[in-house]
Amino acid sequence: MEIQLIRNATLRVRFNGRLFLIDPFLAAKETIRSFAGISQNPIVELPMPPEAVIDGVEMVLVSHLHPDHFDEVAMNLLPKTLPILCQPVDEATIRARGFVNVTPVATQHTWQGITFTRTPGRHGYAELAERMGHVSGFVWQAMGEPTVYWMGDTVWYEPVAEIVAQTQPDVIVTHSSGAKFGDSLPIVMDAGQTTAVCQSAPNATVIAVHLESLDHGTVSRADLRAAAAAQGISDARLRIPADGETVEIRS
Repeated sequence: MEIQLIRNATLRVRFNGRLFLIDPFLAAKETIRSFAGISQNPIVELPMPPEAVIDGVEMVLVSHLHPDHFDEVAMNLLPKTLPILCQPVDEATIRARGFVNVTPVATQHTWQGITFTRTPGRHGYAELAERMGHVSGFVWQAMGEPTVYWMGDTVWYEPVAEIVAQTQPDVIVTHSSGAKFGDSLPIVMDAGQTTAVCQSAPNATVIAVHLESLDHGTVSRADLRAAAAAQGISDARLRIPADGETVEIRS
């Protein structure tokens, strides 16, 4: 299995002999609105042309429809016949953009021998989490492949911890920028929560993404590495890829 971080939460995943794309965010640098009043977003360019990001992709997996997870550039560039898996609340919006092969995953769906199980998320705390709307993660599994839990845009809270305990994933993908709006609590995991994930799953490889790409992020890659080192978490246990880098996991 290979997971290539493109930028933010956008991933190219090779799994069970198939290639799928996660949360395509293909906008050029500083072409969408600021989230924190610091800079237009995204704050970095893609590591490759958008056409290269989608080249050869057989399916798209979408966690939710915030603009840094499925943006206008991606919606315009992706073939309208490409299979898309999404949370049920987003199906109508995606179809309204002309996509004709959209599968809402209420609980579980199997595509090309890969079983995707949708998981809950909490995009922040209290009233802010309500305003941020529905978000999802996914566990995916196939014969002879590692079990992967992509948590999506969520903080570390009890239902997520329960999924880790029940599923015992080999690989966990976290969104770890500690993004905030002003003085709010984080709306995704910060360094402390990411290290808590590592400690909850000592046999898993954790891959931290969604870093250094948006102006409301508060955790850098260096911050996260330092926090992990302070907890005795090795570089091999917590992978923090650069944009464009591929992480290979052997089953």
